[in-house]
Amino acid sequence: MVKIKRALISLSDKTGILDLAETLKKFGVEIISTGGTAKLLRENNIPVKDVSVYTGFSEMLDGRVKTLHPKIHGGLLALRNNREHMRVLEEQGIGLIDLVVVNLYPFEKTVRKPGVSINEVIENIDIGGPSMLRSAAKNHRSVAVICEPERYAQVIAELEKNNGSLSEDLMRELGIEAYARTSKYDAAIYNYLSSYFKIHKTKDSFPAELDLSFEKVQGLRYGENPHQQAAFYKEKGKTKGLVNARQLQGKELSFNNILDLNSAFELLKEFKNPAAVIVKHNNPCGAAEDKFLHKAYLNAWKCDQLSAFGGIVALNRKMDLSTAKVVAKSGFLECIIAPAYDKETLKLFQNKKNLRLLELDDLSVIAELEFKRVSGGMLLQEKDLLALDLSNLKVVTKKRPTKAQMESLIFGWKVAKHVKSNAIVFTKGTRTVGIGAGQMSRVDSVMIAKKKSANLSKGCCMASDAFFPKEDAISWAHKAGAQAIIQPGGSIADQKIIDACDKYKIAMVVTGIRHFRH
Repeated sequence: MVKIKRALISLSDKTGILDLAETLKKFGVEIISTGGTAKLLRENNIPVKDVSVYTGFSEMLDGRVKTLHPKIHGGLLALRNNREHMRVLEEQGIGLIDLVVVNLYPFEKTVRKPGVSINEVIENIDIGGPSMLRSAAKNHRSVAVICEPERYAQVIAELEKNNGSLSEDLMRELGIEAYARTSKYDAAIYNYLSSYFKIHKTKDSFPAELDLSFEKVQGLRYGENPHQQAAFYKEKGKTKGLVNARQLQGKELSFNNILDLNSAFELLKEFKNPAAVIVKHNNPCGAAEDKFLHKAYLNAWKCDQLSAFGGIVALNRKMDLSTAKVVAKSGFLECIIAPAYDKETLKLFQNKKNLRLLELDDLSVIAELEFKRVSGGMLLQEKDLLALDLSNLKVVTKKRPTKAQMESLIFGWKVAKHVKSNAIVFTKGTRTVGIGAGQMSRVDSVMIAKKKSANLSKGCCMASDAFFPKEDAISWAHKAGAQAIIQPGGSIADQKIIDACDKYKIAMVVTGIRHFRH
C-alpha cells in the first residue's frame, strides 16, 4: 500500500474532480494545482497550493511552461527505496508527489471544430500533461496516476477502504492506462499534422505509417461463434456511421448483427426513393425501391422469403404504421434499422422483446478507408464509392435495352455492388427477384439466382459484378428468362459472350468497372 500525502491536480476536463478532491482533503492530502483547476478547488473550500508557489517559479510563455520543473518531476521520478535519490531530493528541497491527476488539452476535440486554424491546433498540443503522466507512470510503484475521470470513483473507494492509501495493483493498472492515453494522444497529433502538412505520404497517397485509435463501445456476448470472444469499438472522433445508431428496444446486439446491419445500411445508401433492404449473413436477400415504403419492404421480402427469416431490415424512411404492419406479418426478424419510427409503430413492436429496433437518421456516404486483418498484418483500401457513370455505358449487342430495362439494370447494378462475389442479381423494375452470392464460379451464382427466383425471373434483367469468363452463364440466364444484362466487360471471351446474348436475343450493357466484394 502507498499512503497518499501529496497530490498534483491539473485538468482540462474537470468532471467529477470535486468528489475526489473532497476525499483527498478528508485524509489530509496536500494538493498542488494550476490555473483553472486551482480556482475551482478554492471556490469549493478545498485547500490548494499553486504550482508556481510550490516550485518558486512563475508560469511563463503564456502557460506553455508551468509544470516542467525539477520540483515536479523530481518528486514524481525519485525511487523511494534509493538512498541516493532521497539524499538528492533532501539536498534540493524537493518533496515527494504521490498522486498525479491530469487530463490533457483537448487536442482531438479541437481538430474537429469547423474552420479551426492550425495555430489553435498547435496551442492545444499538451506538453506538461503528457510529461507528468509518463513520469508518474514510470514510477507507478510509488506514484498513482489518473488520466480518466471514469477512474475517480474506484480510487475514492480504495482510499476510503484503506484509510488514504492505494494498492500496488491499482497503481500498476493506472500507470499502464496512462501510457495508453499518451500513446493515443501522440498518434492523434501525428495523424493530424502529417495529414495537414502532407508529410510522410507514399506515392499512392496512403500513409507510410498508420496509427489507429478506437474506444470500446460495448462487450459482445460472443463473436461469429459462441467460442469466440468479441467487443464493439468506435473510431475516436467519428460522429457518423452505424456506430452512432441508437437502440430503442430489444436484447443486446451480437457480433453478426452488427456486421449485417452495416451491410444493409451501406446498400441502403445507394437509393434515393423509399427503399428497403433485407440482409442475411452479410448478403442482401432482397432489396426494392417503391413510391410507398410498405410496398418496397414487401417486394424486398418476396425476393427470398426463406432467407429473410431471421434477417436484418434496413429502411431509408421513417417506419410508418402501414410498413410496420407488413413487417410484423412477415415472420421473425433479428433487427430493424430506420431513420425514425412512428409512435404507433413502436407500440406495435413493443411486445416483440427479441426484436432489436435501431434508429439512425444519417444516411450520408462516408469516404473512409477500409481495412481487413490478415495474419501478422493488415490490408488497407479506399472504400468502393464509385458510382455508375451513365454516359460511359455501352450497349454491345444487336438488341438494345428498353428504357424500363435500363432502369432495372441500373438498380440491379447498385445491389450487385453489395453482394459477395461472385455476384448475380435478377431484377424486375426496382426490386430484386433472385440473388446468387459468394460462389466460386459465376455460373453457379446464376443458377442459384434462378433457383431463388422460382418463376419470378421470367422477363427479368440481370446484373453481374464482374465479367463472364464463359458463355455458360449466358445460357443459364436465358433459361431463367433474362431479357437484358449489365456487366463490366473486359474478358478475353467478351465476343463469345456478346454472340451468346445475340443468339438468345438478350440485350447487354457493359460498364467498364467491376465491384468485387470479398
